[in-house]
Amino acid sequence: MGKLVVMKDAHAGVVKNIKNATGNRGCVMLGKRRLPLVTGEDRNVRVINEFRENGGIVGGDFEGSPLLLLTTVGLRSGRMITKPLMYLGDGTRFIVFASKAGAPNNPSWYNNLVANSSVRVEVGNEAFDANAQTLLGAERDVLYARQVALFPRFGDYQLKTDRIIPVVAITRT
Repeated sequence: MGKLVVMKDAHAGVVKNIKNATGNRGCVMLGKRRLPLVTGEDRNVRVINEFRENGGIVGGDFEGSPLLLLTTVGLRSGRMITKPLMYLGDGTRFIVFASKAGAPNNPSWYNNLVANSSVRVEVGNEAFDANAQTLLGAERDVLYARQVALFPRFGDYQLKTDRIIPVVAITRT
C-alpha cells in the first residue's frame, strides 16, 4: 500500500505524490498525466552538471544568480558531497548562507563544514581548496542584510524559521 501525500500545484490545483511501501520514489500525477517524481537531490545533480558543462552558468532557479559548487566531506558518510549554492562576493571571500529555504534545521552541507572546515569550491571554470568559517555578530548581520538587499527571498527565509541562519565565509587556502 502506497503513502499518499497531497501538495498544492500552481498549474493543476492538486498533485498526488505516490510512494510505494518500500519507499521507492514513484510518480507525480498531474491531472491524468503521470510524471516522474523529481527530488531536490535530482535537481542538484542537474544544476551541478549544467554548471560544469557551461563554465558556471546555469538556468532555472539559479539563472542570473552568483553560484558556486561547494564540496564538503560528509559528517557521517565520509564521502565528498557537492551542493550548488548562491554566494555573495566579499573581497577575496565567498559568503554562503545556510538558509535551507527557511527550514527549521541547518542544511547538511553546513553541518559537514562545521565538523571539517576544509572544503573544495568551484566558481566559473575555476576549482580550488578553501577554508570555511562561520561568521557571528555584526559581521554576520551586515553580510546577511547585503544578501537580502540583492535577493529578498533570503529575508523571507529568515522570517520562516526560528533559527539564526548561519553565514559562512569561504577563503582560499
